[in-house]
Amino acid sequence: MPITANFSAAFYERLGHDIAEELVEFLNRLDATYRTDLREMNELNFQRFTANVGQRFAEADLKVEQRFAQLDMKLEQRFARADLKFEQRVGELRAEMAEMRGELRGEFRSAVAQSESKLIRWMFVFWTGSTLTIVGTMLALLKL
Repeated sequence: MPITANFSAAFYERLGHDIAEELVEFLNRLDATYRTDLREMNELNFQRFTANVGQRFAEADLKVEQRFAQLDMKLEQRFARADLKFEQRVGELRAEMAEMRGELRGEFRSAVAQSESKLIRWMFVFWTGSTLTIVGTMLALLKL
C-alpha cells in the first residue's frame, strides 16, 4: 500500500506543478523501492529463521534419538545382567534341589532299610513262635 505524498498548494506554487509532481513521483518510487527491499529482506530473514529452526529441530531430534539409543543400550545391559543373575540363581537352586533330592533319597533308602530290618526281625519272632508252637503241639500229640 504505497503512501502518496501530497503537498500544500503553496508548495506547488513555489516549486511549480511539474517539479512538485516529479518530487511526488520520486518519493513514491523511493517508497516502493524501500518497501520491496524491506519485503525481500524480511523474506530472506524468515527463510534463514525457518532453516535455522529446522536445523535446530533436527539436531534436537538427533540428540533425543541418541539419548534413547543410550538408554536402550543401558536397559539391554541391565536386562542382560539381571538375566545372567537369574540364570545363576536358577542354576544354584537346581544344584541345591539335586543335593536335597540326593539327601532325601539317602534318607528314604535308610528308612526303608530300617523298616526292612525291623520287619525281618518281627517275621523271625513270629516264625520262631509259630514253629515252637507247632513243634510243641506235635510233641504233645506224640506223647499221647
